[in-house]
Amino acid sequence: MASVFFAGPLIVFLIFVAPLWLFLHYRSKRKVGSGLSSEEYEMLQQISDKASGLQARVETLERILDVESPNWRRNYE
Repeated sequence: MASVFFAGPLIVFLIFVAPLWLFLHYRSKRKVGSGLSSEEYEMLQQISDKASGLQARVETLERILDVESPNWRRNYE
């Protein structure tokens, strides 16, 4: 009698849950292994360009501050 209560859920698991689980697992592994998509690469490139622009702005502001207030670095370092 106990084997009937155990066999039912086991059969349901093996027929429905296990194949779906394996399919989703290997699909996610394939996506991770494939690297960046073209959209992700383009977004990464845009972010990199913005970061470069911001770095240039910070360097410009530091040069201006160096001319106008030579001792400003002592207050913030």
